[in-house]
Amino acid sequence: MADDALATEAGAPRVVHHVRPRRLEIWLPILIVAFDQLTKAAIRATLPLHESMTVVPGFIDFTHVRNTGAAFGILNTADFPFKTVVIAVIATAALIGVGMYAASLAHHQLVARLGLALIIGGAAGNLLDRVVSGSVVDFVDVYWRTYHFWAFNVADSAITIGVAIMILDMLGTDSHVSKTL
Repeated sequence: MADDALATEAGAPRVVHHVRPRRLEIWLPILIVAFDQLTKAAIRATLPLHESMTVVPGFIDFTHVRNTGAAFGILNTADFPFKTVVIAVIATAALIGVGMYAASLAHHQLVARLGLALIIGGAAGNLLDRVVSGSVVDFVDVYWRTYHFWAFNVADSAITIGVAIMILDMLGTDSHVSKTL
């Protein structure tokens, strides 16, 4: 009360800043990591390494594979000292960078915050695999005839959807802003 009186006497109105909780940025990544780890545990428990189970004939199988490389199997066949540590450190740095950017977004930037929360959850799910076992469990095998897409998992799906949302958000950012000459 005394502060209000002083602020009023000095002629400066009192400004109250309300910090809105970032529930989306906390709970969505946690849910993604949990679902990702549950599906990977189910695959490890029920499907031997390199074995497949048909889900949609001629289109989707669950195939238990391990990715010791980066996204899309990049560096999967490469072998160099401390490979697991190097990839985990790079992934951790990227995760921190994305997290810092997400924290800088305004509360009203819901679409961007949603995209980044998906990316953070997916990156954290795959990073957890790398730290615990040195590789990421991939199992969704989408194919058409003899062409197979890279095997992926729930975390990869979350990252992909998050990036797509971010791109769509960036493409639409200026569409409602009036432009001056």
